[in-house]
Amino acid sequence: MPKIVGIEHIVLHVGDLERSRKFYDTVLGFLGFKLEWEFDRVLGWDNGETMVWIRETDAQGKKRKFRLGDIGFHHYAFELAERQHVDDLYALLKKHRVKVVDAPAEYPSYGDGYYAVFFLDPDGMKFEGVYFAEKQKRRKRRAKK
Repeated sequence: MPKIVGIEHIVLHVGDLERSRKFYDTVLGFLGFKLEWEFDRVLGWDNGETMVWIRETDAQGKKRKFRLGDIGFHHYAFELAERQHVDDLYALLKKHRVKVVDAPAEYPSYGDGYYAVFFLDPDGMKFEGVYFAEKQKRRKRRAKK
């Protein structure tokens, strides 16, 4: 049976490539991604494990704004290595006036030590920066085996 080892890439359509480029350069750069690809109104950032691509939507796509709740993408969560990184991300988001949906908080119903911040890109697509202590513990136990 095939085994998934990670998310290779995600591709997002954006309403204004240059506006979104500034947002993604800032946020993804802070999270350790580097812009590596640029062609045909498409940009791709890579952190050595996962790529995030954006491309400008077509004329039909621009007729309607993104609405959370429609069929499709709900949000994408970046797993962070330390709880403090969630707070550091939040500080960056505030500094750059990124729309924060939910400031850093504990979410005990999601699991032990689930601490996250939720924010929106310029088109209103939702993202999350999360430190999940329970998942970190499971990962360490698996590594010892």
